[in-house]
Amino acid sequence: MARKKEGKRITAQRGKVQAEKLYTLEEGCSVVASTASAKFDETVEVAVRLGVDPKKADQNVRGSISLPHGLGKTVRVAVFAKGDKAQEATAAGADIVGGDDLVEKIKGGFFDFDSVIATPDMMAQVGKVGKLLGPRGLMPSPKIGTVTFDVADTVKSVKAGRAEYRVDKAGIVHAAIGKASFGGQKIYENAQALFQALNRAKPSSSKGVYLQSASMSLTMGPGVALDISPLRG
Repeated sequence: MARKKEGKRITAQRGKVQAEKLYTLEEGCSVVASTASAKFDETVEVAVRLGVDPKKADQNVRGSISLPHGLGKTVRVAVFAKGDKAQEATAAGADIVGGDDLVEKIKGGFFDFDSVIATPDMMAQVGKVGKLLGPRGLMPSPKIGTVTFDVADTVKSVKAGRAEYRVDKAGIVHAAIGKASFGGQKIYENAQALFQALNRAKPSSSKGVYLQSASMSLTMGPGVALDISPLRG
């Protein structure tokens, strides 16, 4: 019985999406919001194929953007800092702050956080757990603004909802931009912010068409293909 119900749900979802159509960003966001059917608040995910060669260091597109409406979830933040900067991080709402003690916790299997920030003078300590943080996408980086002495503002920005994006080996950027409960308009405004950030991040050495194709979907929903041409900067 459970399988039949699931089949009906998926069929109903797909019926809301025209398979061969390229939707405008605004239309796509509205359609994606309408496909919500799970018992939890599904995440809105965007995939964008870029005309870059990720093997080249200067075309390894990566960054972050503060979304107008956040991500719709509680973001747990860990900070590597000491002295006054550690106090600033705590006051700004960081969930865990430390140095060598945090290194040991992570080595022991502690990963109860979604984002990691570090002051530049703490990167030697962070490096000790780089092989643990890196594969989980948690390694702090100057490119996404998570290696900084501006700890307080960064903690607040991350907890408010900041989308991180990074091109993978296939030249595709995957990013979460909110929740189904946001509705079409808020999803649209967050999506606009992401595409604007991607256009700003275009490598000067990138040749040909930069934004090649894009789609969006909910965690459990069908993909919606987007008309990428109006989004090119």
